[in-house]
Amino acid sequence: MVETAAHHNNRPADSILYPFANLGHLAENPPISIEGGDGVYITDSTGKRYIDGQAGLWNVNVGHGRREIKDAIKAQLDRISYYTIFGGTTNTASVELAELLCRLTEPEGMVRAFFSSGGSEAVEASFKLVRQYWRHVGAPRKTKIISLKRGYHGVTLGALSANGITSNREYFEPLLPGFIQVETPHLYRNPFTDSHEALGKLCAELLEREIQYQGPDTVAAFIAEPVQGAGGVIVPPENYWPLVRKICDKHNILFVADEVVTGFGRLGSMTGCRHWGVKPDIMNFAKGINSGYVPLGATMMNAKVSDAFVTDDTAQFSPKAFHHGNTYSGHPLACAAAIANLKIIEDDNLAGNAGRVGAYFIERLKDVQSRHSIIGDVRGLGLMIGVELADPETNMPFALSLETGTRVSDYCKEKGVILRNLADTFIISPPFVLEEAHVDEMVDRFEAGIASVEGFR
Repeated sequence: MVETAAHHNNRPADSILYPFANLGHLAENPPISIEGGDGVYITDSTGKRYIDGQAGLWNVNVGHGRREIKDAIKAQLDRISYYTIFGGTTNTASVELAELLCRLTEPEGMVRAFFSSGGSEAVEASFKLVRQYWRHVGAPRKTKIISLKRGYHGVTLGALSANGITSNREYFEPLLPGFIQVETPHLYRNPFTDSHEALGKLCAELLEREIQYQGPDTVAAFIAEPVQGAGGVIVPPENYWPLVRKICDKHNILFVADEVVTGFGRLGSMTGCRHWGVKPDIMNFAKGINSGYVPLGATMMNAKVSDAFVTDDTAQFSPKAFHHGNTYSGHPLACAAAIANLKIIEDDNLAGNAGRVGAYFIERLKDVQSRHSIIGDVRGLGLMIGVELADPETNMPFALSLETGTRVSDYCKEKGVILRNLADTFIISPPFVLEEAHVDEMVDRFEAGIASVEGFR
């Protein structure tokens, strides 16, 4: 057996450049090597078991080690492991998945799917789709993309240009031209109003004012997450998305829903947009599409967009073709995993469980908030939950040097619960198979972690 760093004293491999990580910090705090998983639990190389409070990275929604998905991947391996869907060939798994996705998103009006390898690529594809669409329909000046401050759309250059998180953007500027961010409707931290309805209306008006300022004939699309994820789990007011849809229609702008995190059940509904009864023109999916068993992304479109790429021209090469693609588009193993994954979500009503258990989770966390003044806000929808710590005297975030959130997270990890923190905001996104007993265990250990840092501020 070849010895690896993971097997040798559980040290991180020096050859890895870890994402979004300080290598100096990792040298002093080696990452845990995760070697096993079952349901809501993961196990490290020492045999210690943890509740996975982040579902891998928002994505292992049906839980770890699902036999149904493993069997589907193995069965596909026995047929063929890979073949391209470029150049006049396809594979059955990709066709069946596209048909299934169209059925599942029928309430949103989606009729066609384009496959990629993950969320960033799905977003990138949507921007290319948008810009080529407007050329096809005779409006080539419509190229600009508007997004929200604090929004997260991925790490490829186009997706990053739409991001509204300063710390993600600043190291790679200048970014692409033609990307504009407007104010996000953040109920906990906004300078405008305490009224949810007024905030939703105001932020929608700010979007419309930016469209008018840029010139509607130059704006191609507005993209946003139904609930912002990496920006801090920001749930908009109930009136916001319906108002946004009306504004996009009024100014002939495509609405792109980034459902990479929210898609397929996390908010308690099959899609995030469905919670508000809003129909986008384009939807981006990844993460929960196959619970991360094999990397996969999908960009879906309604008939209005799809029809612009249909032509009576039967030649193999046409200007109407979508001039974009990835080697692993429609990868049969990823698609087979997705079909099995989505069947589990449907058959077991895991979206319904996410809504029910998520409501209980938020209720328990609000009870903890009532006893601890350093918890500034508890927010969320379904099993997409944010807890923000704040100085009780100023209601402002703690100094980064205090590492308040990190100390709480480390305490929970020691006690067998993995909770992701971005500074002092905790992002809680466990698998959908979570039960109330798991919630009680997680919340009890989180509260103990909060209590452990209150005397050290």
